[in-house]
Amino acid sequence: MDYKNISLIGFMASGKTTVGRILAEKKKMLFIDTDRVIELKKGEAVSEIFKKFGEDAFRELEKEVISKLYGNCDCVFACGGGIVEREENIKTVRENSLVIYLKVSPGQAVERIKDKNQRPLLDVEDPGLKAEKLLRRREPLYKAMSDMVIETDFLGPEEAAEKILEMI
Repeated sequence: MDYKNISLIGFMASGKTTVGRILAEKKKMLFIDTDRVIELKKGEAVSEIFKKFGEDAFRELEKEVISKLYGNCDCVFACGGGIVEREENIKTVRENSLVIYLKVSPGQAVERIKDKNQRPLLDVEDPGLKAEKLLRRREPLYKAMSDMVIETDFLGPEEAAEKILEMI
């Protein structure tokens, strides 16, 4: 398969960053976390950007970062969970990479992040219900955007990376 980059997409806590690092190391590629690039650009955490400026401003910033980052080659990208919220992002990512959807259930996502306070979209009274609604809305977008799907509920990061390597 001929591809410039590999992009990992999926809901928060699906393993994009952890699996991406492992995959990049094994493939001798550069690892780039799009949310981390946004944080470096703004000088503050994604959660703070959401609080101060709102989701729309964050998505606009994300779009700018994506359009610049995808000029690179030989990278493994861990994309923010909401990357599918903007058509321009979907187009850029699809045109410039092999897209792998790391699928996680809402319950598993909430379980993985329950002790962390860095997920602004789940900073609500019932994070499980919010995760379920968000994932229900995004699931068709993730599937439509991806070239392949890896279910991560019962896979460790190393196992997920190995499965990706087998598939590509």
